[in-house]
Amino acid sequence: MIVPMKKVSVIVQAHNKNSMLKTLRKEGVMHIFTQSVHTEKSEVLKKQYDDLVKVRSSILEKVDSKKTPKQKNVSEEVFVELHDRYQQLLDTKEKLEEEVTKDNVLIEQLRPWGNFDPKEIDNLARDGVSLSFYTLTNKDLKALDPSIPYIVLAPMGPLQAIAVIDANLDNMVGATRFSLPELGLFELQERNAYDRQRLVEIDASLKEAGAYLDAYQYRMDRTEQELRFDQVYANSDGGEDLTWVTGYLPAPEEKAFSKFASHQGWAYLIEDPSEEDNPPTQVKYAKGVGIIKPLFDILGTVPGYRENDISLWFLLFFSLFFAMIIGDAGYGLIFLLSAVGLHIKARKATTMVLLLYVLSIATIIWGSSTGTWFGSKMILESIPFLQRLVIPSISNYPELFGLDAVTAQNHVMKFCFIIGTVQLSLACVLNIVHKIPKKDMSLFSDIGWMIDVLALYFVVLQLVVGESVNFSLVGGAVGLGFVLVVVFGAQGPGIRFAKGLVAGLGGFFTTFLNTISCFSNIMSYIRLFAVGMASVAIAQSFNSMAGGMLSGFATIAGVLVLIIGHSLNLVMGLLSVVVHGVRLNLLEFSGQLGMEWTGISYEPFSQTVQEN
Repeated sequence: MIVPMKKVSVIVQAHNKNSMLKTLRKEGVMHIFTQSVHTEKSEVLKKQYDDLVKVRSSILEKVDSKKTPKQKNVSEEVFVELHDRYQQLLDTKEKLEEEVTKDNVLIEQLRPWGNFDPKEIDNLARDGVSLSFYTLTNKDLKALDPSIPYIVLAPMGPLQAIAVIDANLDNMVGATRFSLPELGLFELQERNAYDRQRLVEIDASLKEAGAYLDAYQYRMDRTEQELRFDQVYANSDGGEDLTWVTGYLPAPEEKAFSKFASHQGWAYLIEDPSEEDNPPTQVKYAKGVGIIKPLFDILGTVPGYRENDISLWFLLFFSLFFAMIIGDAGYGLIFLLSAVGLHIKARKATTMVLLLYVLSIATIIWGSSTGTWFGSKMILESIPFLQRLVIPSISNYPELFGLDAVTAQNHVMKFCFIIGTVQLSLACVLNIVHKIPKKDMSLFSDIGWMIDVLALYFVVLQLVVGESVNFSLVGGAVGLGFVLVVVFGAQGPGIRFAKGLVAGLGGFFTTFLNTISCFSNIMSYIRLFAVGMASVAIAQSFNSMAGGMLSGFATIAGVLVLIIGHSLNLVMGLLSVVVHGVRLNLLEFSGQLGMEWTGISYEPFSQTVQEN
C-alpha cells in the first residue's frame, strides 16, 4: 500500500534555524523538497565531492577487487594530506599520459630517419641554409616544380617526406608541413621510457591507496550530507524574526512527531496534503511482495502518491512473463542454482535472491509444462517422468502426445490473449475500486473499458486463432463500452454532469482512437508466445549444430558450441524480459490503470554519517 502522508511545517525563531535543522535531521523522519540553490558554500562542497569521487574512482581502478587491502583509519588532518597527494599524482598522471601519447606519435614518425639533433637544423638556418619539412604523395612529388631544391628523406608511412631548401610549399595542394620536435629520436625514447616508469610508480601508489577507500567513502558521504543540509537551509522560508521549513511525514509518524516537536519547543502545523500538493511516495509492501522492490529500484519507477500500488500484481504477472519468455525449464534450473549460490555467499536470503528464487521456479514450472529442457526433444523422450509433467495442449513437442504443432501453438497464443485480457480487465477493476470511496462517477467509464476489453478479446481470437465469433453481439458490447467511456470519462467529484458530458463528447475522436489502441494492447500479448518460441528455436539450432560434433576429436568443440550457444540464448532471453516482460506491466497494464509512474520516493532529511 501507499502510505498516507501529512504535510508538516515547523516554525522557530530565526536564530534557532541552524539548531532546528540539525535536530530535525537527526530525527530523520521529515521529507523536505528543495530546489537547487547556488550558494558559495554549495559550490565549494560540490567541488570537494567531485574531487573525492574522482580520486576514489581512480584508486578503485587499480585495486584488485578480490584482494581489497586492509582499511586504515586516519585523522582529518592526515586525510587532507593524503587527498592532496593523490590529487597531485592524478594531475601528474594526466600530463604524463598526454606526453607519452604525443611522444609515441613523434617516435614513430622519426624512427625511419634515425637519430639526429634537431638543433643542428637550427644551426644550418643561422648559417643561411633554411630547411622546411613536408609530407606528400609520390604523385604530388613528381608534379613538384623542378626548380625547387629538395632532399628526399625516408618516407613517413604511405607518404613521402622531403626537406625543401630555402623555399616553402605552403601554397601547394597536397603538401603538409611537418615541424620537427625539440628533441631527437633517442632523447624522445628516453623521455618516453622515463614517463612510462613514472606512470607505473603512480599506479603502484594508487593501488596502495586502496587502504583508504573506506576513508574516502566516509568523506564523500559526509560532504553529500553537508551539501544536503546547505540546500535545506537555503530553501527554508522566513524573515528576521521567524523561520520555518515545510515537508512531509508518513501519517503513522504523526503522533510521535508531535510529541517530539513539542519537546523541542517548536511551533508546528500538521495537515492533510491538498490537491495542489505533490507528496512523496512511501510504499509499504505486503509480506512476500517486497521481493519486487529490487526490480523497481533498477527501473527507477515510483508510483505517484495518488496512484495505485500494483506491487503484488506486478510481481505475479512479471513472474509469469519471465517464465514464458525464458521458456525453458533447463534455464530455470540454472537460475535456481545461481540463486542458491548467491544465498550461500551472502549467508542470507536477500530480496534479490528471493526474487531470483521465484522467477527460477516459475520458469521451471512453465518449461516443464511445455516439455522444454535446454530445447532438447531427446531429453524429453528419454525421461518418462518429464513427459508426465507436460500439458500436451501447450507442448513445444506436441507430436509426442498425438497433437499437431498448429493446434498447440494456437492454444499458447490463446493463453497469451487470456493473460492480456485478465490483466487489462484487472486494471479496470482496480480503478473502479479506487474511485468508489470518492464517489467518482468516472468509474462507469472504467466499466465501459472493461466491457470493451472483454469484447475485443473475442475479435482477437477470430483474427489470430480463427475461432468463430458473434460479431453482432461483440459489436454491440464494444458500442456500449464506447458510450460509457464518452459519457462518463470526463466526470469526477465536483464536476457537473452536463459539463462532464460536454467534455466527453469533445474527446469523442480520442476515445475512438483509444478503443482501437485497446485492441492493439490485447494483441501485444502475443509477444509472449513469439519471443518464447524464438528462444526455443535458437536453443534447438545450437543443439543441432553441436549434435554432429559430440563424438571423437570434435567432442570438445561440440561442448563449446552448446555452452556458448545456450549462454547467448540466456542473455538474449534476459534482454527480452526487460524489453517485453517489463513493457507489458509498465505500458499496457499501467496505461489502462492511468498510471504515469511520476512519483517521488520518500527520502527523509536525515543524518547518514556521524559528524566530528
